[in-house]
Amino acid sequence: MNKQTDFNEYIDTKEGWVDRRIFWDQDIYEQELKQIFAKAWQFVAHDSMLPKVNDFYTTYMGEDGVIVARQKDESVKVYLNSCPHRGNKFCYADDGNTRSFTCNYHGWSFGIDGKIGALANEHVYDKGDIDKEKWGPKQARVDTYKGLIFATFDDEAPSLEEWLGDFRWYLDMMLDGDGSGTEFIGGGIKSFVNANWKFGVENFVGDAYHALWNHDSGLKAMNNGEGFGQAVTEGSYHASVNGHGWEFGTDGYADVIILGSPKWTEYVQNVLKPQMKERLGELRSTIYGSLASVSMFPNCSFLPGIQTFRVWLPRGPRKLELRTWTIVNKSMPDEIKQEINIGCMQTFNPAGVLEMDDGENWEGNTQVNKGYLTRQEKLHYGCGINRKIEHEELPGTIYAGQFNDANQRQFYQRWADLMNADKWGDIPTRYTPRYAGKPTV
Repeated sequence: MNKQTDFNEYIDTKEGWVDRRIFWDQDIYEQELKQIFAKAWQFVAHDSMLPKVNDFYTTYMGEDGVIVARQKDESVKVYLNSCPHRGNKFCYADDGNTRSFTCNYHGWSFGIDGKIGALANEHVYDKGDIDKEKWGPKQARVDTYKGLIFATFDDEAPSLEEWLGDFRWYLDMMLDGDGSGTEFIGGGIKSFVNANWKFGVENFVGDAYHALWNHDSGLKAMNNGEGFGQAVTEGSYHASVNGHGWEFGTDGYADVIILGSPKWTEYVQNVLKPQMKERLGELRSTIYGSLASVSMFPNCSFLPGIQTFRVWLPRGPRKLELRTWTIVNKSMPDEIKQEINIGCMQTFNPAGVLEMDDGENWEGNTQVNKGYLTRQEKLHYGCGINRKIEHEELPGTIYAGQFNDANQRQFYQRWADLMNADKWGDIPTRYTPRYAGKPTV
């Protein structure tokens, strides 16, 4: 791809369109791996996945395999899962607990901190042949936000606090609603979809519109024949901060009700929301549990109220790996946690009623671009394009109306900004921070 490519030519937030080639072209995908996944802060694990010293979990940042490991001092390190001798993985397990890893090929060993240890048949090396301190696998920068572990391989990247910015005001509804913290329960699930990774992210960043049609029959099957009803735009919003997006209403229990558990609905109404009101204020307590969906740029999403949490790992321009968990507040009764977990499995799970609807459509969105002429056409992202507002309480770029393409437009603008940037200082500031650097609770 031409180094001078202007990726703003692939999106237009004023006219409301996106070029289909960003979901198909291999060269564009390679630039994403370099410009986004090699630089951005990315969610890699939750604290609850690594409860003990020497616990580890393997995942990916872009297509770079990494190990997330709990250290003796209880800190977390993230480093490449690739032996610096000939390049093979040195850990093939999904997770576990260990003091060291050993590469299958030549028997090089690595501590839980990623440093090179003993070498098999080390006597074949003369003194001075290898400086073990210099030849360990590349280490990432690591930081956390209220249980979520993030990493980046870019030493010049802004702090995680700056990366999240005012989006922390929204995140606290999910991560700090009652003060007890959160945890993942029931293990994680891997699945694969023959779709571009961005279709999953943009669905969760703000596509409430599809639910009314795509999920109508599924909801009726679970809700005594009652669907979503007619679209209503009053009292609802799209909020975007640095490409992170949260679409939401401010009244109702739509996402909570979708799980089909009267006990969970009652708990949210009588226990959780009053706690959130006291800790976070009335507005955020009314937002939580309404029809809502969230994505953090570049590739992490969740549904507050339904409690599914996922990361979209790219596997080429036409395939993604989806990893899914159930997130709950630690203080919730075990009975409520189990009700939530069952509801997630029935809805947003590879075999869930609603997840299957989405996966089939994401694959269709991607695979149709095999056609050369089809691939030259634009995709429409113009819904609600003139609804931008100022809101005295809501931080970020705000658009009125839940049924809107605003967060998708802001996500793709952030995508283009990073794809174009030679350095972090080249990235435009597209909103005025309100809470940056201040506590959000």
